[in-house]
Amino acid sequence: MSTRYPFTAVVGMDDLRLALLLNAVSPAVGGVLVRGEKGTAKSTAVRALADLMPEVPVVAGCRFSCDPLSPDPQCPDGRHEGGSAASRPARMVELPVGASEDRLVGALDIERALADGVKAFEPGLLAAAHRGILYVDEVNLLHDHLVDVLLDAAAMGASYVEREGVSVRHAARFLLVGTMNPEEGELRPQLLDRFGLTVEVAASREPEQRVEVVRRRLAYDDDPAGFAARWADEEHRLRERIALARALLSQVRLGDAALRQIAATCAAFEVDGMRADIVMARTATALAAWAGRTEVRPEDVRQAALLALPHRRRRNPFDAPGLDEDKLDQVLEDSGGQDPEGDDDPEPEGPDDRPDGPDGGPGGGPGGLPPQDGGPREQPGDAPGPELPRQQEPERPARSEESAPEPAGEPAASGPAPEQAAVGATEPFRIRRLDVPGLGEGADGRRSRARTAHGRTTGARRPRGALGKLHLAATVQAAAPHQWARGRRGPGLVVRRDDLREAVREGREGNLVLFVVDASGSMAARKRMGAVKGAVLSLLLDAYQRRDKIGMVTFRGSGAEVALPPTSSVEAGAARLAQLPTGGRTPLSEGLLRAHEVLRVERLRDPSRRPLLVVVTDGRATGGPEPLARAYRAAGLLAAGGTASVVVDCEAGPVRLGLAGELARELGGAAVTLDELRADSVSALVRSVQGRPAAGGSGAGRGGDRDRHNRKAA
Repeated sequence: MSTRYPFTAVVGMDDLRLALLLNAVSPAVGGVLVRGEKGTAKSTAVRALADLMPEVPVVAGCRFSCDPLSPDPQCPDGRHEGGSAASRPARMVELPVGASEDRLVGALDIERALADGVKAFEPGLLAAAHRGILYVDEVNLLHDHLVDVLLDAAAMGASYVEREGVSVRHAARFLLVGTMNPEEGELRPQLLDRFGLTVEVAASREPEQRVEVVRRRLAYDDDPAGFAARWADEEHRLRERIALARALLSQVRLGDAALRQIAATCAAFEVDGMRADIVMARTATALAAWAGRTEVRPEDVRQAALLALPHRRRRNPFDAPGLDEDKLDQVLEDSGGQDPEGDDDPEPEGPDDRPDGPDGGPGGGPGGLPPQDGGPREQPGDAPGPELPRQQEPERPARSEESAPEPAGEPAASGPAPEQAAVGATEPFRIRRLDVPGLGEGADGRRSRARTAHGRTTGARRPRGALGKLHLAATVQAAAPHQWARGRRGPGLVVRRDDLREAVREGREGNLVLFVVDASGSMAARKRMGAVKGAVLSLLLDAYQRRDKIGMVTFRGSGAEVALPPTSSVEAGAARLAQLPTGGRTPLSEGLLRAHEVLRVERLRDPSRRPLLVVVTDGRATGGPEPLARAYRAAGLLAAGGTASVVVDCEAGPVRLGLAGELARELGGAAVTLDELRADSVSALVRSVQGRPAAGGSGAGRGGDRDRHNRKAA
């Protein structure tokens, strides 16, 4: 195995190192989720932790790493009475983003079970990680069903494989560590809650500290073994300290005063459920043991809150994570008090309790971390994490829209209108679901119908490669006509490989929702852009909830630009939307052609993910010869490529030209007004992306075909 970068050589990132060490002291804390920008040594720090973990005693020959002192009575490898003991280093098992469910939980050989009656089970990564570390890099990119399996095992301490009446259960207790880049998308709130702690990391902005990072990394790359040898003593001292803290953990007292502070803090930040209280209590206890104390102090509770609550507090998807530390201090002060069972005087400080303790001892650095020689230490606040955009307050016009007449067209031809400052979005609202017609085979999500690995069973087929979910009834039906020819004369069923059928399942997929937003002067008239941005923000929120990828093309003036390349980060989309200026002419054809190019490239990258084009415009086009004709030709190009489209008609006022409906017809999609997007709108959504006739049209083309398809399916 290659030499890992030493944990003690990591520069700065005190919160990350402390969170990892607390989980090493008390695995019951529940793991760590590390959020941060790329290139911040997240993976380096996690991999280095494995070398600090104590060796693990195991039953010799057990594939599931049973403890010889208390073996698992339900271990698939047996009860292990009188088995010999062995010792091995703690494992760090990495879960690749592209792993299958069978690779994660283990593979049950259905063919042998049916044909030979043998229950053959091959352990997966969960079994390998038992009593060690399971590391998931880019955990936010895992398929939802894999994350569900992973976090359920982490919560229950066991993995269950249930297939066709055959059950296998084995212990799976591990330290779960996940890393993610928030720019690539968020985890669902209910999954975030399963991680005990979370930390935000960012590269230091201090030149001296960055110099030290580069110096150490170059030295490691030149001579990994030599570099590790220079840090061997520090690693040994930290390893011993972890062992001492583990031994002290059972003696730490969590008094009623500390429990009241924990409960008050969780209530004040409105976290859901009781998991936050339990995790805070375990973290505070581990902090006390790490500092060499046997009693939890208020500072332990405060540090535990900063690690355990940021990802659990209630917030909107576009709000930045984190806690209001002033509010936290006020809550702790208001809920503080002497433990009724304790002494009035605080526990006297010993030599190991001083803030500036001995080198490498408790209190040697922030959070009790050992000091780092050879480079400045990053203090909290030196490198603030990246803030996600907050929703802007809606701009409130001085007069109502009805009091100001809307110009019928663009600004005067004497020159383009001056660029206007970005306006804020109105409050987002819940929108009706917009689907891509047909049946896809993309990534699991919550938008359009698709054949997926999970969902309701709709049929059966011959396996394509390895057998997936067995369709038992179809398998029996395929084997039954051949029993006499196969020599069966008594009870039972002779099943051969050719008889096996796997289930075909239908669920929902996530799509690529590409927004094409008109930011020209006509959209800015009567200050409608605030409402338009509110609608797009609502669509972004809907895309977040349905596990879509999103992208954004804007057009104004003389051209179009890709404001946001396709990504899973709706926060990035909200940020681009908030900064979007308006003004100038309407190059509608340029926006549609740029969208066509973006979709062409994305089809090459991810051919199974179907796109949904959402054009937000009033349908007007100006600039150049025959602007409307050019726009309709560009729309026809998108329609010929099979792109599902919907036009959000932003036209308002007493005089309406109906150009958005004409554009929707050319796209083969539908036109909906801003009002009709609302899920709670009193007007029926008669024009949807599912294929009902576009506004003012006859439903010809792809829209009419989809309408006939929907009537037939109904």
